[in-house]
Amino acid sequence: MEKILNCVMRGILGTIAMYFINAALEKAGVSVSVGINAATVLTSGILGFPGLMALYGIGFYKLL
Repeated sequence: MEKILNCVMRGILGTIAMYFINAALEKAGVSVSVGINAATVLTSGILGFPGLMALYGIGFYKLL
C-alpha cells in the first residue's frame, strides 16, 4: 500500500512540476514542452525526478 501511495504522490507532484516547468520554459522562449498525459504522469510517478528530467531530456533532444 505504501508503494502505491508513493507512486501516486510522485505522479501528482511530477504533474505539478511539469506545469510550472512548461510555463517557465515558455516564458523564457524555449519551445520545449512536455505534454501532461497518462504516459508522462506514469513516467514521473514510477521513476520520480529522474523520469521527469528524462522527459525533458527527450524534448531537448528532439529540438536538436
